[in-house]
Amino acid sequence: MRNLIIAAFVLALGLFCVDVEAAPTYSFVNITNNNAGNAAIGEAQLFVELLDPGSSQVTFMFTNTGPEASSIADVYFDDGALLGIASIDDSLPGVEFSQNAIPPDLPGKNNVTPSFETTADFSADSDPPVQPSGVNPAEWLGITFNLQAGRGFDDVVTDMATGALRIGIHVQGFANVGSESFINNGEHCNGKIPAPGAVILGSIGIGCINYLRRRRTL
Repeated sequence: MRNLIIAAFVLALGLFCVDVEAAPTYSFVNITNNNAGNAAIGEAQLFVELLDPGSSQVTFMFTNTGPEASSIADVYFDDGALLGIASIDDSLPGVEFSQNAIPPDLPGKNNVTPSFETTADFSADSDPPVQPSGVNPAEWLGITFNLQAGRGFDDVVTDMATGALRIGIHVQGFANVGSESFINNGEHCNGKIPAPGAVILGSIGIGCINYLRRRRTL
């Protein structure tokens, strides 16, 4: 039984890891540097993946790979080929987001050149209580946008590379308190991190292994 569970988990994890090669995935760069340790944590474990659902849409999948305490509390978008938010997928237990962030602008937005200017209605934030409802380690958030007429998924990828589209996140919940702001790195880092599904499966797999260990000790 144990071997079947582990084999199934490894197979599923492999399938998700294949997806990361096809979907552009981007890391984040700190722009506030309120605390060097917190800045390093965010740059190491926070990512956004671009997914193509078709129908002239694009999905931004935000993940927190952990293990260090941190929580994506606000998400902001600056221009690009986007038309408007179509849906927010916060169906994962413990993650609750709504459109239009508070504060309405990315904290520390003037620390980059040109300054980060949030496009009207292109933001979302975690519902109260803010930190527990944010994207914590092993959690994810999906935000799907409709695209402007005549624009497609490839245009979004190009906009990310050129800086025509920038994504900002405000992060709280670090172990030593404090908060930091980050913007996406223009170059994607495919193959260097697990896909969002792999993060979820990883937490499930660890739970299965711990369960089996407990049974053995009983």
